[in-house]
Amino acid sequence: MFARLGCLFVVVPLLELALLVQVGRWIGVLPTVGIVAVTGLLGAWLARTQGLRALTELQAQTAKGQIPAQAMLDGAAILVGGIVLLTPGILSDLLGFALLLPPTRRRLQRWAVERMARGIRSGTVNVTFMGMHGMGSHGMGMRNPPPDAPPGAPPGAPPGSDDPPPRPGEIIQR
Repeated sequence: MFARLGCLFVVVPLLELALLVQVGRWIGVLPTVGIVAVTGLLGAWLARTQGLRALTELQAQTAKGQIPAQAMLDGAAILVGGIVLLTPGILSDLLGFALLLPPTRRRLQRWAVERMARGIRSGTVNVTFMGMHGMGSHGMGMRNPPPDAPPGAPPGAPPGSDDPPPRPGEIIQR
């Protein structure tokens, strides 16, 4: 883990700097600075348009009652791509544009999902879901039955209660 972080925060920036210096030697300082500026502006525009498209898709799928999984993946990839494009560098620009352009974004998403699935199957990746305080293990606002509740009692039922659980939106008076 620390080796990967070290690579990300030390080796990659040094490599980016070396590449920028080399490109500056080949084409000159001003053209190199111009390329960095243009890729930043183009990346910001592309992130904005792709982000709005992903947001529109997310809203449309949610309105239809569908789970917007692909739109959420797109949104995350676009966010990361936009952030990466803001950092000056050639490799980061290539990665940023790859995350912003739909065909390459889909390939990178498939690769990431397959890699995560392999990690989960092999046990090298653990996924933990955390909910709000008091939501119980279900994460849906349902509490587990109290320890002294009769077997098969609905979640949240007081001990000895045979009443069915309330329906969503039902007002309960006691």
